Amino acid sequence: MHHFEYRDGELYAEDVKVADLAAQYGTPLYVYSAATLRRHFAAFDSAFNGLPHLTCYSVKANSNLCVLRILAELGAGMDIVSGGELYRALAAGVEPRKIVYSGVGKREAEIRFALQTGILMFNVESMGELERINNVAGDMGKTARISLRINPDVDPKTHPYISTGLQKNKFGLDIEASLEAYKKARQLPHVVPVGIDCHIGSQLTSIEPFLEALARITTFNERLKELGIIINYLDLGGGLGIPYDQETPPHPAEYGQALSERIKDQPLTVILEPGRGIAGNAGILVSEVVYTKQTKSKNFVIVDAAMNDLVRPSLYQSFHAVREVAPKGRENVSVDVVGPICESGDFLAKDREIPAVAPGELVALFSAGAYGFSMSSNYNSRPRAAEVIVDGDRTILARRRETYEDLVALEGPC
Repeated sequence: MHHFEYRDGELYAEDVKVADLAAQYGTPLYVYSAATLRRHFAAFDSAFNGLPHLTCYSVKANSNLCVLRILAELGAGMDIVSGGELYRALAAGVEPRKIVYSGVGKREAEIRFALQTGILMFNVESMGELERINNVAGDMGKTARISLRINPDVDPKTHPYISTGLQKNKFGLDIEASLEAYKKARQLPHVVPVGIDCHIGSQLTSIEPFLEALARITTFNERLKELGIIINYLDLGGGLGIPYDQETPPHPAEYGQALSERIKDQPLTVILEPGRGIAGNAGILVSEVVYTKQTKSKNFVIVDAAMNDLVRPSLYQSFHAVREVAPKGRENVSVDVVGPICESGDFLAKDREIPAVAPGELVALFSAGAYGFSMSSNYNSRPRAAEVIVDGDRTILARRRETYEDLVALEGPC
């Protein structure tokens, strides 16, 4: 459930008219619902109530400071993949011991920053990274808590660009290599293995791949015990999908129950890393129709949002529902919804049946709260959109719209 609904022929975000937001802040405009963020976090966090657990929101999904602060106030931890995300999490008030650091390319300065901060643990993805963390920790006179990311070779049956748990993917170590890495970690003087990490992909709509991966991980954990390596944390990653179109992913409670039944007797703290599941349907992208255009083969709706604002349709061929902000009751027409970017790949929807719209009218792209603004760019020297959060009848400007001056502020002198 989200808090975007129509009342008396107008789209509302909680108790605020979306058209009023567009008039005040301009378009393109990201609008987030605070109530939806809170509700979705509670749904994930409560799904594992019977187990010791920590819900670490995946910052890459939506890294706006105001979003992070809302979740931090609820007790969320954070899953980060860069020094910049660590900086954001700390700025949002997240306790360092609730932060886990994932990602395949951690640089020395980032490792040092995380060790100075005192994060919970590093999710290590290669032998080279394990050795580098050990060396940096030794230089600092510290001991780094680590888990190793195990690649269980499970097909998540999702888009290949967001599949992460197959042998051909760049993430993690296969099970046999992981065993050698744990043996190595035990010998290194400045790291201590405290967890096992596994993440198989994103936008999964079935529990079965999670259960298959968990079975392989728990079997692997028994092998570690035989070696005298006792771990405390089981990081199950994220990946539970959301309904963009006709998908019917399991509810977090169903997911939590299925996994809890299989690990309830193990003395482990479970770490969850939901991102899309919390933020995806908590946001919309509002855009104004600039032109409509007809050719012999296509009808186009040209809007002021583009692939630089929301790249998922171009990158993943992903679906985002396109709806009028103030429906006029016109008949449907098949259109491509496109932006102003000088690329044929600049589209937000293709061959979509939507009511006919006219220049100056507003449309909203739904399910845009995750991997929307966080993946946006300044391509074609377009200032990035503003972000607002609606909390009841209150509106917060979470990020102002960029200006032309912002575009060149870091450049020159030449």
